[in-house]
Amino acid sequence: MAYMKKIYLSSYEEVLELGKEQMEELKTRVKQEKKEAPRHIGSEWGRFEGLHDLSEEQIDELAKTVLAEMTLEQKVNQMSGDESLDSIALSITREYNKTPYYGGEDAQLDLPAVKFSDGSTGVVMYHSTAFPVPVGRAASFDKELEYKIGDAIGTEIRAQGGNYYGGVCINLVRHPAWGRAQESFGEDPYLLGVMGEALTKGVQNHVMACIKHFAANSIENTRFEVDVDMDERSLREVYLPHFERCVKAGAASVMSAYNYFRGESCGHSAYLQRKILKDEWDFRGFILSDFVFCIRDTEDSVNSGMDIEMPSTIHWGTKLVEAVKKGNVREDVIDDAVLRLLRQKIRFAQINADKKPEPEKVVCKEHIALARRAAQESFVLLKNEGVLPLDDKKGQKILIAGKLAAEVNIGDGKGSSAVRPPYAVTPLEGIYRRVKNAAVLYDDGDDLKMTAQKARDADSVIVIAGLTCADEGEYMATFSGGADGIIGGDRSDLRLHGSDIRLIEACARNNRSVTVCVMGGSSIIMDPWCETVQGIAMIWYPGMEGGNALADILFGDVSPSGKLPVSIPKTESQLPFFRINAVKAKYDYYHGYFLADKNGYDMRYPFGYGLSYTDFELRNLRVSAKTASKEDVVKVLVDVSNTGSRAGTEIVQLYTGYCGPSVERHLKDLRGFERVTLEPGQTKTVSIPLAVSDLSYYDDAKGEWRVDPIGYRIIVGNSSMDPDALEAVLEVR
Repeated sequence: MAYMKKIYLSSYEEVLELGKEQMEELKTRVKQEKKEAPRHIGSEWGRFEGLHDLSEEQIDELAKTVLAEMTLEQKVNQMSGDESLDSIALSITREYNKTPYYGGEDAQLDLPAVKFSDGSTGVVMYHSTAFPVPVGRAASFDKELEYKIGDAIGTEIRAQGGNYYGGVCINLVRHPAWGRAQESFGEDPYLLGVMGEALTKGVQNHVMACIKHFAANSIENTRFEVDVDMDERSLREVYLPHFERCVKAGAASVMSAYNYFRGESCGHSAYLQRKILKDEWDFRGFILSDFVFCIRDTEDSVNSGMDIEMPSTIHWGTKLVEAVKKGNVREDVIDDAVLRLLRQKIRFAQINADKKPEPEKVVCKEHIALARRAAQESFVLLKNEGVLPLDDKKGQKILIAGKLAAEVNIGDGKGSSAVRPPYAVTPLEGIYRRVKNAAVLYDDGDDLKMTAQKARDADSVIVIAGLTCADEGEYMATFSGGADGIIGGDRSDLRLHGSDIRLIEACARNNRSVTVCVMGGSSIIMDPWCETVQGIAMIWYPGMEGGNALADILFGDVSPSGKLPVSIPKTESQLPFFRINAVKAKYDYYHGYFLADKNGYDMRYPFGYGLSYTDFELRNLRVSAKTASKEDVVKVLVDVSNTGSRAGTEIVQLYTGYCGPSVERHLKDLRGFERVTLEPGQTKTVSIPLAVSDLSYYDDAKGEWRVDPIGYRIIVGNSSMDPDALEAVLEVR
């Protein structure tokens, strides 16, 4: 049992002191420990194997029946991670989550474990499909595609022995310097909620999904100590709506955050965990601790609402048993946590019961095709002065420049995002495979004189520039220098490396057909070099099929359709305050396009912006009602026409503004969107539902949501700053 495990390391900090020989001793000890450990239960779901069609009432009754059989020690075992601290220490510094991490298995009672697999771009177990990073997938504005990606991820987890996915990251990208921005779906709460819900539902066709990190988590380097403060309206309207949406959609689990909130560790915050999550939102799933450092003591954490300590038993186990016996923790608190865990195990034991996916479903043809489509839809064309798509014809010379063109660069290669696919197609490989007639040359950019000469001789230049997991991602300095010495973390510089900028400038001085493809996990400031090139595409970290997808876009086999899920500023002054080593942070109501609207900033590329190889026109905006009450749902309709010569996909975006609001509001908020694919000359009518209740604001004085009886601007366009956006007014009684 977890609470009986022998732990050789008393704290994770001890890992930092281990030398090379001691690490080898630790590795030997962990191997021996696993050899001597009791065998896991013999079936996927233990005593819940083969259950079918139980109602919620029957699930509750079965959970209570099982609970009544359990001793206090067995209850606490359900709440305790099964992995030894030694094993976790070794895996984080070497092969994180190669196999599922177990928590709460009980062979005596035949109760299955929570079998944890991490991820954000796929499944962090060998060897799984690597999709584009979530911020790139958010650029697709394609909730149906995200649902399919979730379904594929859930399939691959279960096929590899897991039953839990810890990769639905829906923390808001408040500032692009946040190192883990790539793991989330951007800066807008509505987009975060829609994409997070789609991913959650897709995953939960097969396994439990976890939404994370709860809450206000958007600084990485000081994630263990930073204390975040904000007013109640900012919390409720900006930082929590996406979490509530995923909870209402049935998310099985929520992971608490490392950071502090209003002076309390999030994992010890009864306000966040009990009052908001469990009481106000009626969350019936369980709360899981972020790994190792999230729980800081025994009694306060469990009394505040935490349900399972993962992946190791440090503060709970026998310590928690003693706390209950001393009366410092009530046993009904333990019972509530165990019932939450049992209910989800029973519920998911029934999903596709007796139909466990075969190992061949991992990185199958369908999932590879899905990864390629996701990459195609994720790319955002930011500038195109007639240079794209490229011509693949004899006599054409195309120069591909930049080291990243020939390197695998699919996202964070360390920690909780380290998806390890069996292969990954680089941009250079993808272009080589696609080209049949043109001559393709490659230059890594080391010798700029040589690069300049090749650029002069070429008909077109494609520069692959950007960042890697050494620049951003999970901060690994805490863990013995990080994976292979790579630290990552928050960015101190929001621009490209000087070597990339010099390469771009050398190419731009010597060729008038230069396209820069930028790799990265969030906004990258592109001024002033963006003025000197003819084409720019944001390609994020595009996953294992990224190179093939990029070639599809560059040569016009697929028209780009992505829109920015984050704003790209001209200067750092257009962003909210951010300090990389902050131990205190004050968040407010404004960031991203909300801040740009408030201060009248002219962003280089606004939220929701993206070009196509064709042109679209929006006209004939109408609303199904001129007046409505707060219980109503109205339809916003607009005609969309493809006025260009190629087929393409437009993303129609619905925002609302406020006419004389009783409290301060954003100038506009995203409320809906639809993808529409059109042939040249074709017109379709797009209909977007708008629930009037979604227009409410949080009255912090009364602790309730209220809908102002005012006029609401209905704004429909192709970005948050579309100068040709259509407008109407809806009066709410």
